[in-house]
Amino acid sequence: MKLFKVIMAGAVLSSVVMASACSSSGKQEPVPSANQPSDTKPAREKLKLRAMLISRSANANLPSDKSKDFVRKAIEDKFQVELDINYMVNGPDLHNKMNAMAASNDLPDFWLEGNPDGGIKLYQSGLLSDLTPFVTKETMPNYFKYWLDDETMRTYRLDGKLVRIPIPYDKSSYRAYYIRKDWLDKLGLKVPQTYEDYVKVLQAFTNNDPDGNNKKDTYGATYAGNGNSVGLDWPEYIKNGMPFPVLLTDTQIIDAQTDPKVEQVIDDIAKVIGMGVIDPDWFLSKGPDVLNKASQGKVGVVLGGTPDFAFDSSPQSLQARSKMINPQANWVAFSMFGPNTPIRTTVSPGSPILFSKATAEKSPEKIKRAVEIVDWLVGDEGFLLTHYGLDGKHYTRTGNQIKLNIEAFEADVVKQGNFLDVYNQITPIAPHLMKLEVVDPRQTDHDREITKFMASLPIAKGYGMAVTPPQGFDLGSFRARQNEMQVKLVMEEKSGKNWPKIREELMVKYKGQELLDAYTKQLRDAGKLK
Repeated sequence: MKLFKVIMAGAVLSSVVMASACSSSGKQEPVPSANQPSDTKPAREKLKLRAMLISRSANANLPSDKSKDFVRKAIEDKFQVELDINYMVNGPDLHNKMNAMAASNDLPDFWLEGNPDGGIKLYQSGLLSDLTPFVTKETMPNYFKYWLDDETMRTYRLDGKLVRIPIPYDKSSYRAYYIRKDWLDKLGLKVPQTYEDYVKVLQAFTNNDPDGNNKKDTYGATYAGNGNSVGLDWPEYIKNGMPFPVLLTDTQIIDAQTDPKVEQVIDDIAKVIGMGVIDPDWFLSKGPDVLNKASQGKVGVVLGGTPDFAFDSSPQSLQARSKMINPQANWVAFSMFGPNTPIRTTVSPGSPILFSKATAEKSPEKIKRAVEIVDWLVGDEGFLLTHYGLDGKHYTRTGNQIKLNIEAFEADVVKQGNFLDVYNQITPIAPHLMKLEVVDPRQTDHDREITKFMASLPIAKGYGMAVTPPQGFDLGSFRARQNEMQVKLVMEEKSGKNWPKIREELMVKYKGQELLDAYTKQLRDAGKLK
């Protein structure tokens, strides 16, 4: 990816500086004349920065004409940098790429980490920068003002060391199942309120031609196995009392991936797969594949995790993409466990932002500049720019109210590769956390009903903080072995009866009990367990 180069020029003529500077809104503002006071800082050395970003959408691409990328231009102009940006959706391909870069000691200067271990292996390999000189409330005022507090930062350390910072996150839950309501209506069925009703609907979606094309070419549901795991998307975990991703009682951890009840979960998953009502490609499917199949009308139930997952008003949502193929498509949020059963637990800090130790040693100014960029991105200016575009063009602001200009946004963002989704993964779609009210004229009653439904779902007690494995524990290998054996039980043995034996191996040989003991101690020290 060639780098977009920004050319800056100026000429000093007697008493007037003939120059201009770009405001955060993208409008031009005059620079003071030479006989007026000015807070303009001396020009800094221009630096080249390599970054790896996690794209929110698989369909997002940076514009081929880089002059249309107003986010890149704003960053490069404001911080005197030249950006080399790579980006991928989160998943195994990204993890493999980053692992390969780490193995060849060719990590970017800073990146969003997608690996499930949260950068622990990179830290243990000595590849992460000590952020103590760079990350403070003074250097990152926006980060601490809007998103993270001292307690979160303290518990996010590794061995007490500041080597990573969490991506800002919304503590609200947007995890919900979605179902084709138009298919239900055609078949005379209601939205499932029990697991048994859900299974009956899967059978009807598979066998009763819900799309009316006189072909048996639809399935009830699909979930992403990513080619390496059963995954935690399946509702059978919740059916057996294990909401995503981990449940805390007053005194203990119930880890949905290693609990004894996984035996029954595997039995239930194997049973529903055996009915032929699950997309047969589920195991190899990744997140984008699930969305593609659902939008193409191949399946009738999927899991979503973002507030606008099926909004009419979101141009890349499941709902919008489905309607492009079938205008009658109608996805609604639901839970097959009724309104009182939580399907997830307390949100914890997730993926981290990491910085290269090699860069910090060779060019600490690069880390300093990268930290400044991150703080700007999570502040008012960066948040608005990466989510809603340019002030006065793509939206207008009155106080804390943001009114979107959809026509301009469609032309300049959506039709240019929907490129803001490359940048806005660094902050959640949560303007309320920044005291902003967004007025989107596209939002429909359908969208508001989804928001209302998700707000009504209870949330069970989970970690609510970062926990770290004991020193030297290889979490990646542990989870890989766990996933390998669970896949074998589901795909080959089609039964969970051997799970107790496998679990014992994980707890003893792979030291899983030491992992749970370490987590338990951290949670007790934080007052979250008795």
